[in-house]
Amino acid sequence: MGTPEFAVEPLRALYASGEEIAAVVTQTDKPSGRGHRMTPPPVKVYAEARGIPVYQPATLRDGSFQPVIEELAPELVVVSAYGKILPHGIIAYPKYGCINIHGSLLPEYRGAAPIQRALIDGRRTTGITSMLMDDGLDTGDMLIRHEVPIGPDEDFGSLCARMAEAGARVVIETLEALKAGTLKRTPQSESDIAPTYAPKIVKEDCVIDFSLPAQKLHDLIRGLSPSPLARTSARGRLLKVVSSAVTGDGEPVKPGTAVSAGGDGITVACGSGGNGRLRLLSVIPEGRGCMSAADFVRGRGVSEGDVLGQ
Repeated sequence: MGTPEFAVEPLRALYASGEEIAAVVTQTDKPSGRGHRMTPPPVKVYAEARGIPVYQPATLRDGSFQPVIEELAPELVVVSAYGKILPHGIIAYPKYGCINIHGSLLPEYRGAAPIQRALIDGRRTTGITSMLMDDGLDTGDMLIRHEVPIGPDEDFGSLCARMAEAGARVVIETLEALKAGTLKRTPQSESDIAPTYAPKIVKEDCVIDFSLPAQKLHDLIRGLSPSPLARTSARGRLLKVVSSAVTGDGEPVKPGTAVSAGGDGITVACGSGGNGRLRLLSVIPEGRGCMSAADFVRGRGVSEGDVLGQ
C-alpha cells in the first residue's frame, strides 16, 4: 500500500526479491499539470508494468474494501506513504500484521510530512523506521531503524530519493528478520526521544517571512523544493523560490529588501534586524517556468532596493 515515488523503491525491492505480491493498493488518479490531465500514482505505474493487480479505493472508512482484503488474504501488508489512514479491520487482518516504512527516526516526526519537516527544522540527520502498525498515528512498535545524514544544502527532492532507497533496504531487512524469527519489537514509549509530529504541508507553511533568520529561510526553501515550493512576491506578483544560499551579514536594512540584484542572484536582507543575508539562486515567477534569479533580474522582474513580500 503506497502512492508516491518514495513508495516505489520499497515495492521495487519486494518485487526484485521474489516476494509474492498479491496486489498493490494506491490512491486514485489525480489531475496534474496545466491541462489537469488525470495522472496515475507512481506506484500504480510501476505495478501495472509488471502485471501486479492494482486497487484504488476512494475510501477505506466505510468498510467496503474489507472484503477485497479478505479475498486477497495477505499474510503481511507493507505500507509506505500510502496517504490514507488504515481502519482497524485492515490492520488486524494479516497474520503478520501491517508494517509501515516511515520516513523518520521514530518517535520523532510522526505524521504526513516527516522528510520535509526535518529539512525545514534544519536537522542534520533523519532516517527510516519500519514499524508494526497499530490504530494510532505512527505510534506502533519500532522494528528496524536506519539513520540517513542530511547535507547542509540538500533539498526535499534529493533527500526523498535517498530516503526511498534506504526504505527499500529497511523493508527487505525487516522481512528477512521476520522470516528468521529474529525481528525485535521496541515500543516507542521505551525510547528516550520525545515524540514529535510532522503535519501535512499547507499553503501557509510556504510563505517566506523575511523577518526570520536567513538560515531558517534557507531551510524552509530547501524543505519545500521541488514541491510545493516556498513563495514570496516581487512587485506584487507571486514568486516561488527553488533554491537559495546563506551569504552572511550586512548593514541593517528593512527585512525583505533586495540589497543586490545581478549576475549572482538576488540577495535579500533577513532577520528582525535586517542584517542577515539570503541569496535567491533560482526562482519561478508567476506564469513562467523555472529560471535563474540572475535571468529574473535581467528580465527586470526585480531590482536592487525592491522589497520582496509586499
